[in-house]
Amino acid sequence: MTTNPLETGLFRLLSSLLGEAEAQTAFAQLQLLPALLQPVGERVTRAELAQALNMALFVDVTRRVPAGAAYVADCQRAGQRLVFDHGALRTVAWPSGALPPGEAAITRVLRPLGFAHAETYPLTRLKMTGRSWRHQDFPEDIAQFFVSELHPEQFSGEFQAAVSRVIGASRDPLGPEDLAALERLARDKQLPWGEALRLLPRLRACFERQHGVFELADYERLLAESAEMAWIATEGNAFNHATDRVANIEAVADLQRALDRPIKDTIETSKSGRVRQTAFRAATVQRQFLHEGQLLSRSVPGSFHEFIQRERDEQGLDLRFDAGNATGIFKMTAGAAPAEAC
Repeated sequence: MTTNPLETGLFRLLSSLLGEAEAQTAFAQLQLLPALLQPVGERVTRAELAQALNMALFVDVTRRVPAGAAYVADCQRAGQRLVFDHGALRTVAWPSGALPPGEAAITRVLRPLGFAHAETYPLTRLKMTGRSWRHQDFPEDIAQFFVSELHPEQFSGEFQAAVSRVIGASRDPLGPEDLAALERLARDKQLPWGEALRLLPRLRACFERQHGVFELADYERLLAESAEMAWIATEGNAFNHATDRVANIEAVADLQRALDRPIKDTIETSKSGRVRQTAFRAATVQRQFLHEGQLLSRSVPGSFHEFIQRERDEQGLDLRFDAGNATGIFKMTAGAAPAEAC
């Protein structure tokens, strides 16, 4: 007998984060593997927790990217569910206050959830390193994470000092009880319901900005040398983008262009030819800065929605990424606008 999706452990987890109405919407938007739609049991598996977290992060990007929300709404009206391929975020390999530096702030969450490091991608022109993290239980069906690290030691001394001032007092959203629960999850690959429900919102909080308001002059210093670090300064560890896996990326891009949505002019193609990517340009968001003791509001690049087409090779669906593709996609968040007083 098929389980009602709204009576599953996954729905219970997601509705505890988003509320029932928004969880139902997410279930209608995303394609879900039947193996993840199990009745509520005594304990929660790592795969259920991973999928619930991924779905919540996808919803968060959709809220923040109007073009992405419009695209998702189009798919819903057409009765089509998106295949959530991967989410991407940026970190800084630099002392970060109470927060572990670089990707460690995120990988300490991913490992217990069942993700394992798959590939490393040098992003030399950006002075960054990207790493993909793939779920061990359902690698094709639970969205991957693409976690990048920026290397401030490769920039000027003034840049490094600005990085320290911006992120040097970062807070850690995880406390000792959360870290202990993650250790148990890593060991047992499951948690009791009470622990899972308490832990999940703390895990979601890891994908936010962990530092406070900072000086506009420091933002401008960072932006002069690295649009990527400037983006991290305003957005933190939030999802930089979420990605729909599509069957025909040219058709998708042509349709979005015809709808006058801000899609990239070109499609990035991997060296293998099996992975092709394009994206909407980043949404514009308002962020606050300090300047001469007052708060200023500035329009800056936020997050975006991406599309990817993957072909199969002799081992199955090609789940790899490509450093050249990634570098091209990173350009979606380049650019800034003048400050305005508020």
